Amino acid sequence: MNKQKKLLLLSACSFIILTFSSNSQAEAPSPGTTDPVITQSYFELHTLSEAKVKEIVASAIAANAGGSNGGTSTTPTAAANMKVVQLENGQTLYAGAGSEFIVRSGKVLAVSNDENGIPDVTGGKDLPAGTEVALNHLLIFPTEGRGIKPSPKNDTSIYVMVRGGFLILNADGSKVPQ
Repeated sequence: MNKQKKLLLLSACSFIILTFSSNSQAEAPSPGTTDPVITQSYFELHTLSEAKVKEIVASAIAANAGGSNGGTSTTPTAAANMKVVQLENGQTLYAGAGSEFIVRSGKVLAVSNDENGIPDVTGGKDLPAGTEVALNHLLIFPTEGRGIKPSPKNDTSIYVMVRGGFLILNADGSKVPQ
């Protein structure tokens, strides 16, 4: 890789690190310096370690765990762990704001109480209500009122990994105890 590409890569990485870093403003380079390109030693000094990134992510998840959660625990350790939920035919699994689902088995459809869909992060698209959810795809629920329900074509057990708040309702609207 030539020197110009290395500098461009280092500059891009530096921008990303400075944007997502929790460092104070005092440690950021001051505007108007004569050389806006960083050195490799500066980059290595200010690079976040994998452990620090994990700590920042865990802290952010714990800070957002206090939303409506359908009776699940909001302790940081509970929010960071996935729970396996079995969904029966006739039930609907609703997500709390910020929750994540991964459908592991069975055929399910996206459910939404408005025209907005569910972000399928793995597939890179929005799933409108009524769309079949692919197995092992990560779904993130930005707001409440969205979830999944068994497809009429389903003929097997449905297991879903859930992180965050959720609520299971029977077809008659009654809550399923957790």
